[in-house]
Amino acid sequence: MEIDGRIDLHGMSQDQAHGALSGFVRRAWHEGRRCVLVITGKGTYTGGVGVLRQSVPRWLADASLRPMVLAVRPAQPRHGGDGALYVLVKRRRDHHR
Repeated sequence: MEIDGRIDLHGMSQDQAHGALSGFVRRAWHEGRRCVLVITGKGTYTGGVGVLRQSVPRWLADASLRPMVLAVRPAQPRHGGDGALYVLVKRRRDHHR
């Protein structure tokens, strides 16, 4: 599947990243994008798992974003591997026709 958009949260605080991710997913859904790349970064050099890497899947499962998200998958190495996720965005159903 082709990547229709990407956002790099790497280096942001949790609050900044949560707001940016939420806005990005909403825009992607409104614009009919189907597969977007979310770059979280891999975490610390000491081997700890990054805070954003742990938080992003939880945020995507929140009630506010869940209706727009079809699936979340780990990215392939060429797209960031462990430091990135593919987010498959649901098709928008317009009931105003």
